[in-house]
Order: sequence, then C-alpha cells, then structure tokens
Amino acid sequence: MNFNEKLINLRKTKGLSQEELGAEIKVSRQTISKWESCQSYPDFQRLVLLSDYFGLSLDELVKDIDVADVRNKNIDSEKLNSIYNDMNTAKSIFKWYFIIVGSVATIIVLIIAYFFIITIF
Repeated sequence: MNFNEKLINLRKTKGLSQEELGAEIKVSRQTISKWESCQSYPDFQRLVLLSDYFGLSLDELVKDIDVADVRNKNIDSEKLNSIYNDMNTAKSIFKWYFIIVGSVATIIVLIIAYFFIITIF
C-alpha cells in the first residue's frame, strides 16, 4: 500500500473528512487532497504530526512510499537543470567564439585592405 492509500484508509478509519484531518495537523483540505492523490508529499514535520495523530511510527506511516518513484522525480528535475545549465554554457562559448572569430576576420580584412591600398598608391 502506497502512502496516499494508507493516508486515505487511516483518515476514513477515523471517520474524518479531508478538511477535519487538515485542521488537526494545521494544513488545508487541498493539501490533504494533494497528498492523497500523489500530487505532493508531506514535509518531515507534517509526517511526524501525522504519525503522532494516527499513533504510528514514521516507519509504519511511510514504509510503503515508492522511494524509487520519488528519486526518479528528483533525478528528472536534476537532469533538466543540468541540461539547462549545459545549454547556457554552450551559448556562452559559441557567443565568445563568434566574437573572437569575427574580430580576427575583421582584422585580417583590414590588413589585406591596407596592403592593397599601399600597393595601388
């Protein structure tokens, strides 16, 4: 049983609505709804409050959380940040590359023009 399913069962066993449970641990009904629909997970302080409220150890409360799923979500976020940072680095490198190459090309053209003008006059 996943955390969200466990939370739903614990809440219903006590005969509580999402709003009533939220009031007990000082969060909104929407927050309870998000936890129960796997849209988010409680922070550590809220997990402690939930475990105390339901008389469970933290291990009993969260034991069946799919840790791999949580890690994958974090890894996906880290990968996106890494790709974004790599793209910004590449943009910066290409920008400086074109500035340097353009400057060198301009200097070469000016030198050629200078020698061409000198040879004509």
